[in-house]
Amino acid sequence: MRSLRSPLSDIALVVARLVLGVVLIAHGAQKLGRGVGSVAEGFAGMGIPLPGVAAAFTMGVELLGGVLLIAGAFTPVVALFVVATMVGAGAFAHFGQGIFVDQGGWELVGVIGIGALALAAAGAGRFSIDHLIAGRRDGTTTDRAPVSAGSHRA
Repeated sequence: MRSLRSPLSDIALVVARLVLGVVLIAHGAQKLGRGVGSVAEGFAGMGIPLPGVAAAFTMGVELLGGVLLIAGAFTPVVALFVVATMVGAGAFAHFGQGIFVDQGGWELVGVIGIGALALAAAGAGRFSIDHLIAGRRDGTTTDRAPVSAGSHRA
C-alpha cells in the first residue's frame, strides 16, 4: 500500500518524534537520577495507586518510549502508552493547578499527551523503523518497486 503523504509531512513527523522523544527521555532520566524509590514516594504522596509500579512504568515509558519514538519503532503503541501516562500525570499531579507548568498546571503533560495522540493516529511516517518493517512485510521498500511473485533480482 502506498502512502499519499507528502515528504513535508514525513519531515514534520520526524521532527515531532525527535522533540517528543527527547523531552520524554529527559524527564525519564531526571526520574532515574532520583531513583525509583524516591519517585514512588513522590507518587504515593500524590495519591497515585501502586506508586512503585506506577513509578517504574512511568520511567520505562519515558526512557524506552522516548527512544522508540525517536527511532519510529512501534510508534502507535508507544504513543498510546505515553498518552496514558500523561493522562495519569494530569489527573493525579496537575488537575486543579491551572494551565501553566510553573504553577503546577497541566500544559506540559497536555502538550506531550496530544503530541503522542497525534503520532498514534498519524503513525511514524516514511523515515522510521515502522515504515521499513511495513515495507518488508508487504514486499516494498522505499527505493524500489514492489516485489511481485515470480520476479527475480540478480
